[in-house]
Parts: sequence; structure tokens; C-alpha cells
Amino acid sequence: MSKIDWENISMEMISCIGTSKSNAIMAIRSAKIKEFEKANKLMQEAEIEMTKAHSLHFDIVSREANGEKLDLKLIFIHAEDQMLTTQAIIDLGKEMIEMYKIINK
Repeated sequence: MSKIDWENISMEMISCIGTSKSNAIMAIRSAKIKEFEKANKLMQEAEIEMTKAHSLHFDIVSREANGEKLDLKLIFIHAEDQMLTTQAIIDLGKEMIEMYKIINK
């Protein structure tokens, strides 16, 4: 197997995750001011970016699952941390958008 470029993979993950987090937060703020169509679009964009990050992450995890010994780097662990936090924001954001819809019926 080829050598893992930890810095490149991690920075690509962090970039996708940052965009995802920003879109999720903007989606919540849009729902707060009753812009539900915009909120839904932003949340979809957040999920697309998160899917890209998950794909990069899965590639690394599957290599280890296939027996490759990995020398993890701190920047990759940071990317994982950001990914988990952002996934929680997305999940809670979806619920918040639905609550705003109910409140503003």
C-alpha cells in the first residue's frame, strides 16, 4: 500500500468539515428567522461536505482494518475530533430546524 500523506488528508478533511459546520450553523440561523427553504438547502450542503470528510476518514480506517499498521498523526486526530463535533451539530441542527418549523406554524 502507498504511504499515507497525513497532512494532506487531514487538511482536506478539516476543510470539508469547516464548510460543513459553517453551513449547519447558517442553516440553524436561517430557520430561526423563518427561512426554512434556505435552512434545508444549507443543511443538505453541510451533509455533502460531511460525506466527503467521512469518505476520507473511512479510507484510513479501512486500511487499518485490513491489517496495515498506521502511525497516526496529531493533525488527523484533530480532524477526527472536528468531524465528530460537526456531526453532532448537524444532527442537533436538523432537530432545531424542525422545532423552529413547529414553533412558527
